[in-house]
Amino acid sequence: MIDIDLSPALVIGVGLVGASVGCALTRAGLTVHLSDVKSSHARVAASRGAGTTTRPDPQTIRLVVVAVPPAALAEVIGMALATYPNATVTDVGSVKGTVLAALRHSGADLARYVGSHPMAGSQRVGPLTANADLFVDRTWVITPHDTSAAHAVLDVQELARLCGGRRVTMGAAHHDEAVAQVSHVPHLVSVLMAGRLTELPPEHLRLAGQGVRDVTRIAGSDPQLWRQILLANAAAVRVELEELQADLARLTEALDDPARVAELLERGREGTRSLPGKHGLAPVDYANVVVEIPDAPGALARLFADIQTAGVNIEDLSIDHDLEREIGFLSVQVAPDRVPALQAAMSAAGWTLRDREPQL
Repeated sequence: MIDIDLSPALVIGVGLVGASVGCALTRAGLTVHLSDVKSSHARVAASRGAGTTTRPDPQTIRLVVVAVPPAALAEVIGMALATYPNATVTDVGSVKGTVLAALRHSGADLARYVGSHPMAGSQRVGPLTANADLFVDRTWVITPHDTSAAHAVLDVQELARLCGGRRVTMGAAHHDEAVAQVSHVPHLVSVLMAGRLTELPPEHLRLAGQGVRDVTRIAGSDPQLWRQILLANAAAVRVELEELQADLARLTEALDDPARVAELLERGREGTRSLPGKHGLAPVDYANVVVEIPDAPGALARLFADIQTAGVNIEDLSIDHDLEREIGFLSVQVAPDRVPALQAAMSAAGWTLRDREPQL
């Protein structure tokens, strides 16, 4: 393994992702300097263990990570290339092609620039939410271009490794197409569904169950950030929206044809099985055991302790809340052959099992 020393490093922009990069690199033993247009953000990030707010010597910086909003990426990357002459510069933005094109148009020397995109984040924002484990076992895309220096590519690969990410390499255009398909358009579908809820009467909204909450959850993300992401990746997003529009037209036409409706539903089910399962393995059909749980302090801890006593591994879980009573329904996904053991243990411990699928 090549010994690569990325210290000292500089993180520009210390929201959730930037501050989390700082925390991960600091934990790995690097000296990390922090910079943000809001000095208070840098101070908060430093208090969370992301690094130091002391001003570095530009000549000594080995790595610059730019974690600013999409609209500012090209300008800040260009500034970093000019200000830190011995540093590899990368960014963690979610769109690569338009940024690279803007940098080329500016005439910047791009040998030391290699784009990257950790596929990790949260609806939460700001340095207070920083987490050194944010990138562990998450895909980290590295997007070298035709004039990237080999040492710069190695530096960004090492950055991803130190943060715990799973490294994937692809070109900028390929990356933008992929994120439009699996991130940007799904977000827009969630936004459109959530927007429809604003037009519904309250008595209709009372029927909402876990299904609509699952579909609309990501619509709660920062609209200003997403406006910039969509504008930056408009070409790739438009292609996917046109495909989705054609699918909607086919569904509308098929609603009176049971066979065609069944075909479309089955296609959707097959699509869910196209996604990798746990640990990147093939998806598995798990069984649900639904347990009624009071909305009270300590209830979840006691329930999990009883599940642990049963020796059953929880593959996934979700909670559906009752709208009238202060109880919830914890749906625990387990391997099908472990269902009898879990049901017996839950009943013996005094829990009420419910024959209840999540409300749709």
